[in-house]
Amino acid sequence: MSYAYLFKYIIIGDTGVGKSCLLLQFTDKRFQPVHDLTIGVEFGARMITIDNKPIKLQIWDTAGQESFRSITRSYYRGAAGALLVYDITRRETFNHLASWLEDARQHANANMTIMLIGNKCDLAHRRAVSTEEGEQFAREHGLIFMEASAKTAQNVEEAFIKTASTIYRKIQDGAFDVSNESYGIKVGYGGIPGPSAGRDGVAAQGGGCCS
Repeated sequence: MSYAYLFKYIIIGDTGVGKSCLLLQFTDKRFQPVHDLTIGVEFGARMITIDNKPIKLQIWDTAGQESFRSITRSYYRGAAGALLVYDITRRETFNHLASWLEDARQHANANMTIMLIGNKCDLAHRRAVSTEEGEQFAREHGLIFMEASAKTAQNVEEAFIKTASTIYRKIQDGAFDVSNESYGIKVGYGGIPGPSAGRDGVAAQGGGCCS
């Protein structure tokens, strides 16, 4: 199927926070309670629509274990967006966010959009990290923030789509050279030829619709 743009995502965070479950819920609309540990990297894709344009999300789900960290790092390059995930019932997964973020900032392009997700909000009775703490961490580090549940699907769709909307807006604002695929963005069929024409064209067509 043709797309205007393809955005590459990477999902990062400690092991067991629900990265693979978030991906499965978004791509397949299902929850798998028992999921084998991700070995290396898994992959999923889905089409969405932003500003009446078909956008393909290509999503790399990485292993959280320390032993796979070097493999994960190689996927930061060429990612337009990252979902940084912690488990609201396990404080240590929240405490490790700074380390993940440092990795992302070191190995990814400076314009990568990062969405912080507090997963498993269906387990609020076992909460170990408050929503306010998640919001504050996101504010301090310039991240988008959402709590979600891969189990109930709450905010899963929104998290992936809001990240894509932010990337799309950056393209309109000229933050990316879309002809350079190292930014994790690929112009597809139905996209606009040429980066400068593309920006003007997109901005003219989509002016004000998402403001």
